[in-house]
Parts: sequence; C-alpha cells; structure tokens
Amino acid sequence: MKKIFLISIPPKLLTRKGFTLMAFFRKKTTQGFTLIELLVVISIISLLSALLLSNFVGVRQRGRDGQRKSDLRQIQSALELYRADNGTYLATMPECGQPITGPSGTVTYMKKVPCDPLSGAVYSYVPASDNFSYTLSACIENDGDSQKDSTPISGCTASFSLTNP
Repeated sequence: MKKIFLISIPPKLLTRKGFTLMAFFRKKTTQGFTLIELLVVISIISLLSALLLSNFVGVRQRGRDGQRKSDLRQIQSALELYRADNGTYLATMPECGQPITGPSGTVTYMKKVPCDPLSGAVYSYVPASDNFSYTLSACIENDGDSQKDSTPISGCTASFSLTNP
C-alpha cells in the first residue's frame, strides 16, 4: 500500500507573485565560491598578467631606444650646423643639459644636450683627431633591434651609432 503525504502550503505563499511548488521544495544552498574555483581564477589572472607584463616591458624598452635614436639624430643635426659655420666639429661634447654653442658663444646650435632616458648619462661622442669626423653612440636595450651596430661599443650588449654624413 502506498503512503500519501499531505503537505499544507500556507495560503500567503500561494498568492505571492512568482511562486511555484518547485521553489517551495527547493533546498536552500549556501552562496559563494569553492576553493578550487578561486584557485583556477587566480591562476588564470596571474598567467594573463605575467604575459601582459612581459609585453609592456618590451614596449617600454623600444620606446626608450626610439628616444635615444631621436636624440642622436638631433645632436647630429646640431653638429652639422656647427661644422657648416666653423669648418670643424666639436672637440668635446658638452654635459647633459648644457647648450652646444659656437666658439664665441653667440650662436646656439642646441639649447640642451639630451641625456640617456634611463641612466641620465651623456651619449658617447668620439671625434676624429683632426675634428673632421665623429661617431655618436648610445647603448640600446633591445638586442633584436634591426638598426643596432654589428659590433657594440664597450660596456653595451647592443648599441646604435651615427657618423658624420
């Protein structure tokens, strides 16, 4: 013989909007995340952040290398203007932030000599013994740069150099 259970449902619940019998019999569950779910999410976030961080480091290095190349080209332009007026190139490069001026100091070819964006050091300037040629060099951070020198200057893993045109 089958047993029949009668369940009395309060009339207030039956008149409530959205009420179903399944909602009445459903077990209440605790809300939250399991430890495994949290570990999976944390590992995915850490993996993505590691990939993005390494990519951002490369972008910043290439940006600083671009700044170095631009600085060397600006110095080269100032040196060429200096040579056009004075017949020879500078014997020594002024310190960072100092101007490149003519021998009398009346003509300014560059207001401030730029410095390396990371170390703040002056770029390498090596004039020839007769001051009719020179080499400007900078250490660059990106070893895979297509414009790097075939043999880097001393103290650098990679370098970029310009000579008089």
